[in-house]
Amino acid sequence: MGFVKEFKEFAIKGNAFDLAVGVIIGGAFGKIVTSVVDDLIMPLVGAVIGKPDFSSLYVVLSDPNHGVKPGMVLENAKKVDGASIFAYGNFLTVGINFLLLALVVFLMVKMINRMKKTEAEAPAAPTADQQLLTEIRDLLKSKNNI
Repeated sequence: MGFVKEFKEFAIKGNAFDLAVGVIIGGAFGKIVTSVVDDLIMPLVGAVIGKPDFSSLYVVLSDPNHGVKPGMVLENAKKVDGASIFAYGNFLTVGINFLLLALVVFLMVKMINRMKKTEAEAPAAPTADQQLLTEIRDLLKSKNNI
């Protein structure tokens, strides 16, 4: 089997198309979730606790030359020769963003599952056979009661 023919069979299979659709929808969904977190949730968090950017927080573990001054910007503190900087702030910011993102995704999935459940719980209309059997039952009941 030739390479081109083999590739054509692979590309035309449903799995490749399903994967492509999943990637496209996943990218779009990621943008929606990012927008919800960045544009809706983070401003609320910022209003409650202040600006939620902790990326500039750090602790000086060692500074033999005493080059790191109090209040120095993280980037400048990292440039000081011999200084050992424990920069935990960016990790906090990323962790908080992750938790908020996970919460939003959880709530969206929960909402979608609830909508699916209500659709699934709706009773289906009786089939033609069921309607016919119901009519026969009702006729038999009416004949027996006469």
